Amino acid sequence: MTNAHATERVKILNEAPAAYQAMLGLEKFVKSSSLEHSLIELVKTRASQINGCAFCINMHTVDARKAGETEQRLYALSAWRDTPYFSEKERAALALTEAVTLIANNHVPDSVYDEAARHFDSKQMGELIMAIVTINAWNRIAISTGMMPE
Repeated sequence: MTNAHATERVKILNEAPAAYQAMLGLEKFVKSSSLEHSLIELVKTRASQINGCAFCINMHTVDARKAGETEQRLYALSAWRDTPYFSEKERAALALTEAVTLIANNHVPDSVYDEAARHFDSKQMGELIMAIVTINAWNRIAISTGMMPE
């Protein structure tokens, strides 16, 4: 069974413009954060993989390449634990991304949070959590409205 739709469903931008603008405000916050752009794109791509958001996977792998990300690391991202391609800091961010994205499974274990906090100061932890929350919201918008990659 496929979830692909011939046409996009409701356009949030048109039907709930204030809510869409609020989402853009979150995105602006994430982009202006102190986190490295390449790390943000890894987080966005990984959450989008977990959620199965084709639109966002396409967008953020393109953006990651523009930020200098390699094909090898992008291809290995879904198996990051089993590769040598990611730094300890990136691994901590990816583990936190998975825990927050799959929050219903185990909430966010202390061990995952504590490992991320070893690599990010409290301001960056707030920024990282907001980056993860924001991409999860975008994933849910794109999937529920039937947005398709270009």
